Amino acid sequence: MRFSLSKEMMSEENLQPENRMGYAPVKGLLLKMSFPLMISMFVQAAYNIVDSMFVSWINENALTAVSMCFPIQALILAFAIGTAVGMSALISRYLGARHFDRANKVAQNGIFLAFATYLLFLLIGMAAHPFIAFQTKDAQIIEYGSTYLSIVCTLSIMVFLQLCVERLLQSTGKTSYILLIQGSGAIINIIMDPILIFGLLGAPKLGVAGAAIATVFGQTFAAMLGVYLNIKKNTELKISMKGFRPDLHIIKEIYQIGVPSIIMQAVGSVMVFFLNLILGAFSSTAVATFGAYFKLQSFIFMPVFGLNNGVVPIVAYNYGARKKDRLLEASRLSTRYAVIIMTVGMLLFWVIPNVFLGIFDASDKMLAIGIPALRIISVGFPLAGYAIMKGSVFQALGKSIYSMNISIIRQLVVLLPAAFLLSRLGEVTYVWLAFPIAEIVGLTLSIVYSRKIHREMIDTL
Repeated sequence: MRFSLSKEMMSEENLQPENRMGYAPVKGLLLKMSFPLMISMFVQAAYNIVDSMFVSWINENALTAVSMCFPIQALILAFAIGTAVGMSALISRYLGARHFDRANKVAQNGIFLAFATYLLFLLIGMAAHPFIAFQTKDAQIIEYGSTYLSIVCTLSIMVFLQLCVERLLQSTGKTSYILLIQGSGAIINIIMDPILIFGLLGAPKLGVAGAAIATVFGQTFAAMLGVYLNIKKNTELKISMKGFRPDLHIIKEIYQIGVPSIIMQAVGSVMVFFLNLILGAFSSTAVATFGAYFKLQSFIFMPVFGLNNGVVPIVAYNYGARKKDRLLEASRLSTRYAVIIMTVGMLLFWVIPNVFLGIFDASDKMLAIGIPALRIISVGFPLAGYAIMKGSVFQALGKSIYSMNISIIRQLVVLLPAAFLLSRLGEVTYVWLAFPIAEIVGLTLSIVYSRKIHREMIDTL
């Protein structure tokens, strides 16, 4: 009778072993989960730089054209990452609360949303020409940009799928596989770039179109590998799309977390677009320089974003499990590491800016614009590192709206107006001062919201 009663009381949730995010030493867990992501992001940043390097070897107009495409590419990532982030944080929270069936349903709806959102960018790819023509009158830049953008938009389904399967692995703490996914995709992209751009090994010489196709090659391989790893290795989630019907309540939950992230990253796309217009009033070289900076800054920021992605499931899981001390320790350690990384990045940008710009075959004119740009903008890097990691806590606790507010105020309310006003002084160098000004505002808001979330959510655990 005792055995029978115990068996009836046993549920699937009680039979499942606790995930290591709930008991492993936090410092080791954070490093173990974040380090593969940091390396994969570092590889991704290296790919971004090498990709633009090959494009710059065509000519400076090619680099300018790809820089003008960046706002739309950033918008694709905004929707793909935001949806995947909402799905991942929600899955981690349900796993922490041991609601396994609910976690599986979130995964199904997240996959559905990835494919549904892609259709928007399929349409945008058809309007590539007017988008580039709005930014410049140079016929060669328009031709390069239209070609590149139409390809990456039309085939962007692979970006959505890749980020979705990566975040499924992240949500269960299997971040080491993400290194394999992103690293392999980036390496294939880097290999294919010179082959398709310059027509090596018997391939046709496709120029800028070759760079876009190489990007899609890498994304496709990474997405397929991610699907395979989820099927074979991600045993905590049992995902089947057979008989699937969208669940509007779950979709709402995903977007309650994900929409602020989408808006936050879309704001970055808007910022880059309008800043390109401000800089274009000086010269196309100023636009190309800003594009080069954006690739270079990813070299510093990407490892911090990897740290961010590693800490989110730890915080979300331990909040769901009501383990306050573990949550706070993860937040404190990740913030410390992020500030250190960003400080090192700032020092590199101050000491060897000419070396970084030389990667893009920078002309004397580009060096004259770019060296002060890298030095001035990088002053705000340590402040940004702190704000990014506080944002990861907001995200993990379902308060991504705070990060969204900070992003909107920092980039649209402060940075763009400051850049425009500073440009009125007549020197492009003054424009770069808008960046550290915006980071000071972002830091202040991060501190205010962090105190609020501690008082209302963390301190009540």
